[in-house]
Amino acid sequence: MAGFGDFQPLCNIVPSYPWCNLFYSQLWRKAPELLVGESADRESAPVGVNPECGIPRLNFNGSISNVANIAACGASFLFVLTLVILCNRRKAAVGRIELRSFLIVYLLTLPFQILSTGSIFEQGSLVLTILTAIHAGLVTAMFWGLLANGIVATQVVEDGTLSSMIPYTILTILFFGVTTYVSLDIGLGVTELVGGLSTPPEALRNIPLFVLTSIWPAAAAVVYFILMTYIVLHVLKETKPMWFYLLSAILFVLSQLAMFLLSRVLCNASQAKVDGSFIATLLETAAVGVLYLAWKGITEESWDDDYYPN
Repeated sequence: MAGFGDFQPLCNIVPSYPWCNLFYSQLWRKAPELLVGESADRESAPVGVNPECGIPRLNFNGSISNVANIAACGASFLFVLTLVILCNRRKAAVGRIELRSFLIVYLLTLPFQILSTGSIFEQGSLVLTILTAIHAGLVTAMFWGLLANGIVATQVVEDGTLSSMIPYTILTILFFGVTTYVSLDIGLGVTELVGGLSTPPEALRNIPLFVLTSIWPAAAAVVYFILMTYIVLHVLKETKPMWFYLLSAILFVLSQLAMFLLSRVLCNASQAKVDGSFIATLLETAAVGVLYLAWKGITEESWDDDYYPN
């Protein structure tokens, strides 16, 4: 039975799960005998730790790496970049700076997703471990940015002012820094205060990383949805934007289901050429796009005067 904070089931069953790179590096340093099957050979090992199915590293036996997800990340990058530009043009819109910041952080996660899950770098290598740690830090910071947008929408603090941006920036840096440190401690054993081997080692247990990369994003997304539901239905008394928020939430949930349930199915069906990560990326990006439409709807001029100060 897997315990709380165990990554072993995820690293074994879910292809292209990025945080497994950290545990591979840890085991390679401390318990290489636990790396078996496809994981035993660093030069060809796919993402994961002893995965049931994984896309081999680039150029091994003709592998073209995780090309489907690389393409999905590239298309998503251009799409989100367009959203950043469009967001920046809405000068008078409430929460513009905070939403733009969220979009920029999501934009940054995409190239790091390519590097950490693309089966490009050798497993256990220094460069892959560092890139994965930065990727993890960006993801947790991104979900703080999402929650912060919900808080700003309540007008507890005035958007775009120092009272909003100072705590926003400080907490973004804290989430990024703490998560990156924990990740590096696992992969490289920087201090091993929070990144030592679990008991037993094959459980790949690390509660801080599990909380930061699994519990925290889910909690932030749920609280954000609750806040926006309250604002749209109770304060603004509108229904159309709520459908956008609901659709965004559904797309996000579907992206997680594609990652955790569909990946292995597609990996086996395609003989380890693709997995569900590209579908997850496209659905997650679609969720962000719909979220932008929802924000655009609640900041239109006909509603601004009813609730939001000029």
